[in-house]
Amino acid sequence: MTEYIIKNGSVIDPTQGINAQKMDICIKDGKIVDSVSGNAKVIDAAGKTVMAGGVDIHSHVAGPKVDSGRLFRPEDKLFRSPMRKSNLRMEMGFSVPSVAKTGYDYARMGFSYVVEAAMPPLEASHVHEEIRDTPIIDESAMPVMANNWFLLEYFKNHEIENAGAYASWILNATRGFALKCVNPGGTEAWGWGLNCVTINDPVPYFDITPAEIVKGLIETNEYLQLPHSVHVHANNLGNPGNYTTTLDTLKLVEGYAPKSAFGRDQVMHHTHLQFHCYGGDSFKSSSFESKSKEVMDYVNKTKNLTIDTGNVTLDETTTMTADGPFEYHLTHLNHLKWTNVDVELETAAGVVPFVYDPKTYIAGAQWAIGLELALFAQDKERCFITTDHPNAGPFWRYPRVYKWLLSAKARNDVIENELKYGNKVVDTTYIGELSDKEISLYELAQMTRSGVAKALGVSHMYGSLKTGMAANVAIYDIDPENLPSDPEQYEKAFTNSFAFFKDGVLAVENNEVVNYRMPKKTVWVNSIVPENKQVERDIRDKFLKAYTVDLENYAVFDEHVHNPYAIKVDITQ
Repeated sequence: MTEYIIKNGSVIDPTQGINAQKMDICIKDGKIVDSVSGNAKVIDAAGKTVMAGGVDIHSHVAGPKVDSGRLFRPEDKLFRSPMRKSNLRMEMGFSVPSVAKTGYDYARMGFSYVVEAAMPPLEASHVHEEIRDTPIIDESAMPVMANNWFLLEYFKNHEIENAGAYASWILNATRGFALKCVNPGGTEAWGWGLNCVTINDPVPYFDITPAEIVKGLIETNEYLQLPHSVHVHANNLGNPGNYTTTLDTLKLVEGYAPKSAFGRDQVMHHTHLQFHCYGGDSFKSSSFESKSKEVMDYVNKTKNLTIDTGNVTLDETTTMTADGPFEYHLTHLNHLKWTNVDVELETAAGVVPFVYDPKTYIAGAQWAIGLELALFAQDKERCFITTDHPNAGPFWRYPRVYKWLLSAKARNDVIENELKYGNKVVDTTYIGELSDKEISLYELAQMTRSGVAKALGVSHMYGSLKTGMAANVAIYDIDPENLPSDPEQYEKAFTNSFAFFKDGVLAVENNEVVNYRMPKKTVWVNSIVPENKQVERDIRDKFLKAYTVDLENYAVFDEHVHNPYAIKVDITQ
């Protein structure tokens, strides 16, 4: 394998407290090393920023709902994609890009690891087949668990050891990474045409509430000592006045402490928080308002919480979520096409196109709220930048979000020149109070690298440039000593990295993908728990009575999982 030395770059690595320090990065045998031979290829990074490869904690890039979005929206492919080059696969898609474009675009932005945020366990094979076909980036997938009949029954009786044994079995059967909670109880209620809007609403036929489900998942997660915390999409997403439900959900972490050996501090990660910080009682401009400050005041003082933003990018996109009732609600708001599915004893999902039109007040307010979350965050190691791809916008718009956070000028330009109701947005949100606030490149690295890896429990693998780490290194055409006066340079630089190394292989060179035929990993958690005969009987019984597949055909076969990398967690020791 070729040796490299990246010379003269300004290195930013929060894991080592390095902030724009001129230093060399040496790469050998896929690792970052202290030195290389005189035969090493030199990459001159003078006047450029060097960071670890990016880490995306929450994205929808593989699986049945993503494919449904592609099939459902042929018009999404009409947007111009890069011309096919002889050494690359064809690229297509705007809000739901093809697997090839997904891998290439993440690599162009300098990302090394992406987490698929919602895997239906019954459809896990499909998810892993798409992961296999997505080039360059390492990936994981989180099985959705908050509406699973097994867990609802165990939580009702507070059988945490049984819940842990079942969750462990699911992680192993699906090659999953973490426990995902989507609209707890509400998605199951949707099977009966109902929903759970608050954390105290009863789940039909299960005699349990969302609060009990979330607490049960926290306790189960800590019992299993998993690398990542429970990953929560709370009830009442997208509705005016939902910030009270959000605060009630966040407060469920009180009294819990992490029991993981993987370095995380949180017991809950709340995802796409922008969609959960709305005040008011309707979507009328006289009512709808931001409550980001109220929510972030609680997040800032609660150290066992992390969040990601879910920034609106003001694009046409395709919403998709395991929050089935939300998608039904959305299609009645915008009157666009809708598809819906129920996944047996496990979950449900929906897909609806959506346009975040800057000519509407609501889209402008949503845009502001997402940015406010990042700007209000006092600890950037606990607040991460996402777009809930593709729900608030496509992931490849991350550089645009970075631009808005790095440059107050860029934000003000949107308010003054793009938003039709810019003045109203300033009046009903906190974006005006933050008109001079900007994050630094160091803070950006925390929000896209070091902090994310720590929260996921994979800081031993990603998010750092320490000696011995996998050589996932991104170089951007930004000089920290001479920051651009034109904010567009931020977006341009972060959209197409100057160079990107994935496991020591040069994937991007001079802003172009030059190699995608490199090893990639499927990272999953091999959870080992004490033998539990009761849960084994429960599983056999439910599969005989309720599932459409045999138990023997449920688990993912080894051939479905591309280059698996198992993180072993054994609580029997």
